[in-house]
This record gives sequence, structure tokens and C-alpha cells, in this order.
Amino acid sequence: QVQLVESGGGLVQPGGSLRLSCAASGRFFRINNMGWYRQAPGSPRELVATVTTGASTNYADSVKGQFTISRDNVKNTMYLQMNNLKPEDTAVYYCYAETQLSGGNGRSYTGWGQGTQVTVSS
Repeated sequence: QVQLVESGGGLVQPGGSLRLSCAASGRFFRINNMGWYRQAPGSPRELVATVTTGASTNYADSVKGQFTISRDNVKNTMYLQMNNLKPEDTAVYYCYAETQLSGGNGRSYTGWGQGTQVTVSS
């Protein structure tokens, strides 16, 4: 089972930058795919970005060219670099990690972070 701790959220002015971190710990054999969701008040949950074990990335159209997802497999940490932030980026951001609990075809488990608030306002 994996525990994910998020950090890096806060208040930033439009055009500013933030870097979110998602650190994984606990019992697991490996982390497979990871990603970030966000949810703003009155809006549905949106999948922002994903990164696979092989570091292949995908982004929502709304953040392409603006956000960058990455991972450090040694530190078991994932990052979301957010540049040129806009008010519409204001949301609670949640990370997730799909983990394999043992080698081979071991059991799978998806862990979730507690969420970190990102507020973009002047």
C-alpha cells in the first residue's frame, strides 16, 4: 500500500509558477503510472497530466505547453511544474499513483494524495 504526500501548493499571481511534489512511501514493489487531477469549485474533476513508468507523458489540452509532469523513480517522487499560471488553474490538485504490490503479476493498488490548494489571484 502506498501513501502519497503532496506539497508545493499556495497562492500565486497570474503569470507566476508553482511546482507541486508528490512523494510516495509505504509498501509496494513498484510504482507504475502516476498523474495529477484537479478540481475547482463548481467544475468536474479534470485529469491534468499523467506519466508512465517509462516516462511517457500526456496532458490535458487545457495545460499543454504550460504544465510539465515528471518523476524521479529513485526518490519515488512525482512533480508538476506549473508555469504561466492563470486564474482558471485555481483548484485543489490531487496526485495518484498506480502501484504493484509484488513482483510479477502482483496485486495493484491506487493511492491518492491528500490534495494541495493552488490559488491564482492578483
